[in-house]
Amino acid sequence: MSIVKKINKKLPLSSGHNACAGCGEFVAVMAAMRGIDPENTIIANATGCSEVTTTAYPNSAWGMPWIHSLFENSSALASGIRAALNQQNKKNKSEKKIKIIAQGGDGATFDIGIGLLSGAWERGDDFLYICYDTEAYSNTGIQASGSTPYGAATTTTPSSDQISETKSFGAEQRKKDMISFALSHGVRYVAQSTAGFPDDITAKVKKALEINGPSYIQILAPCIPGWKIKSDDAIKMGKLAVQTGLYPLLEYVDGKLSKSSINNNFTPVPVENYLSAQGRFKHLFTNPTGKKEIDHIKQLAEENIIKYKMA
Repeated sequence: MSIVKKINKKLPLSSGHNACAGCGEFVAVMAAMRGIDPENTIIANATGCSEVTTTAYPNSAWGMPWIHSLFENSSALASGIRAALNQQNKKNKSEKKIKIIAQGGDGATFDIGIGLLSGAWERGDDFLYICYDTEAYSNTGIQASGSTPYGAATTTTPSSDQISETKSFGAEQRKKDMISFALSHGVRYVAQSTAGFPDDITAKVKKALEINGPSYIQILAPCIPGWKIKSDDAIKMGKLAVQTGLYPLLEYVDGKLSKSSINNNFTPVPVENYLSAQGRFKHLFTNPTGKKEIDHIKQLAEENIIKYKMA
């Protein structure tokens, strides 16, 4: 007779949510959750894909303390939770340290919530902020955000197969540099990763949670419908983003670059390999004028290679 041992371990995030098949954000979320203790962590989650897909009323896929915030205020909510826990510890004469994570997408981080996040960092509030960077407002219709890269087509930066002098080649702005923004606030631990490297995400979350004070991790999360990629391509895109130099793996501790995927052994993969696999950049390959825009994106990768290279 076989004996089946029941393992009663509560998962921070279980199956049963309704994220897209192959979702790059949920590769990143699951990797991040492997780096936490769900019995000693509270998550404040901004409105966005990671919220709406996991908490369709009256259900929840979260198996840990988790609270939904508005688009803009997960960082303020995290600050309030920390203040309440500090007061509780003071009253009870306890030194118990509960970890707090605020998380959201690039719309909540780069745009709508940037002011409240800045305030939390100015105060030195003790929590980890994780940005799942899909490079658009993936939950509300693939509109451009402050994170949308140059040349990408979104519903608010549409492209045309016939690129003309009207510059209908997608987003014209340069992606906002949130890593530098965090460093300018003196955030003690600042890191960047992608869904192509789940173990790197887990390790960085563990390290960030050991920091006393604010910490920030930004994770590129390829979006299947937004990037117009195949449902099994999210990991591949996450790897190519790093290998081209467009989105390097980075780690800063107390303002100093301590780790980078760009080192003496780094040989960049052609940027075209990354762009051509995504429908949001398809228009750049349909007209000779698009070559100029691809060359500009190549220049952005080259600038990253110079800026983030470690000997």
